[in-house]
Amino acid sequence: MLIGVISWIHVLPPQVDPRQTINISRYGALAGVLKVIKPDQINRIVVRSPSWVGDAVMSLPALHELRRIFPKAHITVASRPGTAGIFSESDSVDHVLIQDRTSFLSTFGQVSEWKRRQFDLAVLLQNAFAAAATAFLARVPLRIGYGTERRSPLLTTTLPLPAWKDKRHESFYYLNIVAELERMFFGSDSIVKTDPVFDLPVSEKRKNSARRIVIDQRASPSKPLAILCPGSVNSRAKRWPAERYAELADKLIDAGIDVALIGSPAEIDVSLEVCGFAKHQPMVLTGKTSVAEVVALISIADLLVTNDTGPAHIGAALEIPTLVIFGPTNPLTTHPLSSKAEIIRHPPDCAPCMLRDCPIDHRCMTAISVEEVFQRAMAIMEKTSAQVFG
Repeated sequence: MLIGVISWIHVLPPQVDPRQTINISRYGALAGVLKVIKPDQINRIVVRSPSWVGDAVMSLPALHELRRIFPKAHITVASRPGTAGIFSESDSVDHVLIQDRTSFLSTFGQVSEWKRRQFDLAVLLQNAFAAAATAFLARVPLRIGYGTERRSPLLTTTLPLPAWKDKRHESFYYLNIVAELERMFFGSDSIVKTDPVFDLPVSEKRKNSARRIVIDQRASPSKPLAILCPGSVNSRAKRWPAERYAELADKLIDAGIDVALIGSPAEIDVSLEVCGFAKHQPMVLTGKTSVAEVVALISIADLLVTNDTGPAHIGAALEIPTLVIFGPTNPLTTHPLSSKAEIIRHPPDCAPCMLRDCPIDHRCMTAISVEEVFQRAMAIMEKTSAQVFG
């Protein structure tokens, strides 16, 4: 519980002169300090990233725009260990600060680290109360984010949830925060008029390491590589049946394509189930690779087939031929944003339900046949090959 009466002046003018300063009045626990912040005084920025892999990828356009409007600032991304690999080589990021899972002791450790780094601005893409509390207790002068989790008193600039939140792609949800900064400091709204830019580079060194991983699993350098992601950490309802992934893997292998299964350690049971149904054994990399290695593996793949989960957005950001199988979730908000990515979906009346477990017969997923997925996957690969080789 925070002690003291806290008052805030929110400065959210629709149009301001580019030379205008941002005034933030801080009272109560911070002893009534008045700070005047100009754009060129934003030298050190901390961005609290989302916790899930897919959300972290969808936050990349916001980081790209933050770098554009503050080109000289040092940008640190504070990230959970499971998502840190998404930002490791981003041109929009100067440093990745690993933040362990929230606990009383770890939060105060993070506060101490943030204080030491003397950030001028905290951009809270994560919606959690703890993210705002860390920025507040670290005395970051400017703290912007959505007013979720009753954390508005901890922010200097609180944004309401957009009315369009469930009708536009999730990347715009994060871009909206940076767009507000652009309006506040520069009186511009150019961010809302541009398409999201995903900055997910993979060095040749990492690609070579990924190639060694699959070669060690007896993959052939001369064969195309298909990666399948049959799991989903936060929802069993999002999983296309394991026996269908097994049949798909068999068809791809029969077509002369090497197949690897990926996923987190929590998804190993699904991958083993796929192997139990399969006639030909795919490579099982599930639980054996970091997120950074998964990014590199997808970057060298010729095809990615996945449920609506993190790798879908990695594949799209990397411009890899990607086919995403949708069932209970909303494709308006989480479809892969890439010309080389497609979704496959046969929604019943109950979709999108957004449930983690189907209470009936999982008809949204069982309506999607193996043959349809196989044919669409092959078509995506052939289309990309035709574009590359003309």
